[in-house]
Amino acid sequence: MTTAQTAPQPPMRLRELVFGAACAAALRAAARLGVADALDDRPLAVEDLAAAVKTEPQPLRRLLRALTCYGVFAEEPDGTFAHTDMSRLLREDDPHSLRAITLWCTEPWTWDAWPKLDEAVRTGHNVVEDLYGKEFFTYLGEDAPASAEIFNQAMTTSSRQSAADVAAFLDLSGRGSVADIGGGQGHVVASLLEKYPSMRGTLLDLPRVVENADPRLREGGALADRVRIVPGDCRTAIPVRADVYVVKNILEWDDESTARALRNVVEAGGPGTRVVVIENLVDDSPSMRFSTAMDLLLLLNVGGAKHTTDSMVARLTAAGLVIDDIRPVNAYLHAFDCTVPEKPAGL
Repeated sequence: MTTAQTAPQPPMRLRELVFGAACAAALRAAARLGVADALDDRPLAVEDLAAAVKTEPQPLRRLLRALTCYGVFAEEPDGTFAHTDMSRLLREDDPHSLRAITLWCTEPWTWDAWPKLDEAVRTGHNVVEDLYGKEFFTYLGEDAPASAEIFNQAMTTSSRQSAADVAAFLDLSGRGSVADIGGGQGHVVASLLEKYPSMRGTLLDLPRVVENADPRLREGGALADRVRIVPGDCRTAIPVRADVYVVKNILEWDDESTARALRNVVEAGGPGTRVVVIENLVDDSPSMRFSTAMDLLLLLNVGGAKHTTDSMVARLTAAGLVIDDIRPVNAYLHAFDCTVPEKPAGL
C-alpha cells in the first residue's frame, strides 16, 4: 500500500497520471463486464470469475491487477481476487452503487471530447457541437440513446443517494410547502414530504423528465395527494408558488441561463421566500478531484461550469437574494440558504 513514506517521486507520479485514461477504461470495462456483480463475499480464482463473466482468464487477470493498484479489488496471496470497499460500489445491487456514474463518465462521447480540452480552454466554448453538429442533449437524444439512458440512470442514482442527506439536513419546520426546481424525478421533494407529513410539494422539470417521476409522486403513489408535478423549464418561467424553493445541482449552465433561472425563482417566490441552493463546489477540499474533473467535463459538453463559493455567492446576490448561511450537506454538496428580501437588490 502506498503511504506518505513510500509515495512515488514526481517523475513516477506524473507517469501514473498520464495513464489516467487506462484507469478510467479499466473501471468501465469492469462495470460493463459485471465483474463486481459476479464476485461475492468469497474470493474467486480468476478462472472461475472469467467463466462467470464470459472472458478469457489471462486478460481478466491483467484487468484486475491494474485495478488493484487503485484499491479496486484485491489480489489475495493465493492469487484469488476479492472485493474491497471500492469494488463493491461497482455492483448494481449495492445501496451506494456508482456503477451508472462510472459508465456515464466514460461514455464513448467523452473519449471524443477529452482530447479537445485545449481547444475548449482556448475558446471557453464546448466542443461537442463541433464534434457532432448539434447541442449535447440533442445529440444524446437523437444519436446516442444508449448513452442518454446511462445519463438518466446516473442522475437518478446520484439524486436518490443525495436526497436522504438533503432531507436530513434541511429544517423546514413551520413551512407549509416546498418546490423542487429542476428536481429531476423528484427524489428530494419526495424525501422532504416523507419527513414532513403535513407539507405539500411541487416538482418542476422538463416534460420528458417529470413523466418518469418517482413512483411515490405519481398517481396512486404514497405522496401523490400532496404533490403537483409541473412540466416546465425554470430558465423560461416558474409557475409555482411555495414557501421554500430547493434548487439542487442545476446551476451549471452558462452565466445567462443561470441568472435567468435565479431571477425566475425570486419572482415566483416573492419577498420573504426561502431559497436553498445546493451545489458541488470546486473549492471544496474533500471533493476537489471529483468536482474539478466534472467542471472540465461540463466545459466540454455544454460549456457550463461548477462553482466556487465566491462565484456562487456572486450569482445569488446578483439575482437579489440575501444569503443567510452556507454549510456543507455532505462530502460533495454545500447548501446556500437564502431569503428573498422585501426589495430584492438585484431587481
